[in-house]
Amino acid sequence: MFKKCTRYIVSQMDPNKELVPVESIVDHEHFRPSCLLVGKEKRKTMFHQGPYYQRTGFKLDDVLLPGDDGKNTEGPHSSQFTLTKVTTDQVDGCLSLSVNPANVELQGGGSVSQEFSIKPQTKTISMGSLEALRQKRKINMEHSFIQQLQRTNLKLFLVYETLEASEEAVYRESTKGYGRFLAKIYAKFSAKGITENRQSIVIPKSCTLAFRTIQVNINKGEWRLGFFKVCSAGLIRYEGDGPSEVVREVVQHYGVFSKLSSDLLVMFLNTITAVMRDRNLFQELSQKMEEFLEKIDGYELKTESPDLKDLLSTLENSPRDHRCQLAEGITYTLDALAELLDDQLLLLLESLERKIVSQQLKLVEKLLEHELEKPFRVDARLLSFPRREDQRLTMALVELSRVKLQEDGSAVPMEHPFEVMAALYVALYILCLLSGPK
Repeated sequence: MFKKCTRYIVSQMDPNKELVPVESIVDHEHFRPSCLLVGKEKRKTMFHQGPYYQRTGFKLDDVLLPGDDGKNTEGPHSSQFTLTKVTTDQVDGCLSLSVNPANVELQGGGSVSQEFSIKPQTKTISMGSLEALRQKRKINMEHSFIQQLQRTNLKLFLVYETLEASEEAVYRESTKGYGRFLAKIYAKFSAKGITENRQSIVIPKSCTLAFRTIQVNINKGEWRLGFFKVCSAGLIRYEGDGPSEVVREVVQHYGVFSKLSSDLLVMFLNTITAVMRDRNLFQELSQKMEEFLEKIDGYELKTESPDLKDLLSTLENSPRDHRCQLAEGITYTLDALAELLDDQLLLLLESLERKIVSQQLKLVEKLLEHELEKPFRVDARLLSFPRREDQRLTMALVELSRVKLQEDGSAVPMEHPFEVMAALYVALYILCLLSGPK
């Protein structure tokens, strides 16, 4: 729910997508100005074009040698805005924006009622301040974190601007239409989800909502800031007479899984569904795969979690090349699942039990053949399910991916649906592959 809120705020206040929304409220303190993050630029995917950031627990001052004057960067400058959102069913769209303070009101059709008012403020460390610090203080190359970083392919980033809540705010959401149906699924798959489905979250004062980074390059104690970066040129387009780039990317990552025995496929499926239900398991498996692929010192494919033991044991006992391909495929899966909302993960688990993921995969692949920038239509037969509940579930799943479907096949894209729709395709593809032909 926090992820949904921060993504909306970023979409309204930063259309250029330079701000990165904070995904979890429990991690917000690790994305404040001067915090150091590690990221992996080269693992770009169709559903995530930027680097994946991981918190380190360190700030810039922690890894610098002491300076003559002992001064750090000057405190971040701040400016404040106000963002208000009201969304109700059966209301024509309306958006207005003014700056200092900024007031935003959005109303639109849909099956979800959302309401919140928040006063975010930006905090920024000036580039001049960072450059002055760079000339005075060098990196401590003996620091354990820096030594470990030098043995990996990870890139180092510095948070220099944040968007945070200037006062406590409450985000409320109530579902209509498929709300009761979704509530049943929450009760079935996640006890914690029952509370979350009431759709209320308190955002504390000073909570980091989004952040902006700059790359830090280190060479023999000297450090420089990467002021320039290559930007993606325009939207990704598809060829109408061939498989999309998303499909090609998926096939490339999952080729190794098609060679596994049926027993191993079931084991991988059980592990993936377990991490979809449990956020702690998800984080543990993600960390294990990152450490393995980056060859971080001290990594080992061992765990105390029963749900992960079989998978990690299989990887450890696999041939080296085969093991790397499997680890990359698992990481690719986890990256895609991380792009989805918790509601979507629960709907995917229910879809798997109902054995409708293969039909959903065909539907989403057809949706991805369109530009997803304007209304269009797909074959209504793709939405024809033996049970009414299956159709409702599928339409809810797609709507959470920002494309509203009608039973006649008409589709209305909402805010920037491509990335999340591509991530949904990846999730459906791997669930289909691991569960076998239906």
